Amino acid sequence: MGKLFIVPTPIGNLGDMTFRAVETLKQADCILAEDTRTSHHLLQHFEISKPLKAYHKFNEHGALRSLTERLTGGETIALISDAGTPGISDPGFLIVRECIAQGIEVECLPGATACIPALVASGFPCDRFCFEGFLPAKKGRQKRWTELAAESRTVVLYESPHKLLKTLAEIRIYFGDDRRMSVSRELTKIYEETVRATATEQVEIWNARPAIKGEFVIVIAGKE
Repeated sequence: MGKLFIVPTPIGNLGDMTFRAVETLKQADCILAEDTRTSHHLLQHFEISKPLKAYHKFNEHGALRSLTERLTGGETIALISDAGTPGISDPGFLIVRECIAQGIEVECLPGATACIPALVASGFPCDRFCFEGFLPAKKGRQKRWTELAAESRTVVLYESPHKLLKTLAEIRIYFGDDRRMSVSRELTKIYEETVRATATEQVEIWNARPAIKGEFVIVIAGKE
C-alpha cells in the first residue's frame, strides 16, 4: 500500500518552503500539481525532478480512480497546490476523503497558508475564528453575509483583486460602517501590506487606489 502526502508550498516567499517538504517531494513517485507550469518553476528551484501530473478542480473527480489504484499499488504520491496548503480553498478534499475510505494512509505536512498570518497580524482575537475562504459568487451569497454579520468570532475571508471593491462594499452594508477590519495583500512578498480600519474607511482607502493587485485576505472583527 502506498501513501498520499499533502505538501504545503510557499504563498509567495520561497524561503518559506520547509526542509521536510523538499525531502518529501524528492522521495515521491509522482507529484500532483494544480498548475504544472507554476509547480515546474518551484520544483526546478529546489532541484526536484519528479513526474508531474495535473490535478485541479476541473479533473479531480475523474482522476480519483486512477490515482487511488496507483496508491493501492504501492506508489507514494505528493499533492501540492499553486500556493499554500492543498484542501484550503484549493483541490485536495476529494482525494483525501477517498484515500481514507479505501484505507490508504494520508499525511499532511504543516506549512504555509495565507489565512493564519493575516489573522494573527489583524490584532483581532485568534483563539476562536471562522474561516470562510471564498464566498459564493451569486447563489447563497446574501444568506452567508447575513449569517456572518451575526458571528461573534473573528471572520476570515479570501478575495481576488477584481472582486475586492464589491466585497468591501457588501461588508459595509451587512456588518455596518464601524465594523473593524484588516485587509492583507501579497503576504510574504515584496509588496506585502496590511490595512487596518473600519468598513467605511476600507471602502474609501481601496476605492482611491489607482490599481488593485495581489491576492487578499480579509479579517473582520466579530460582533460584540
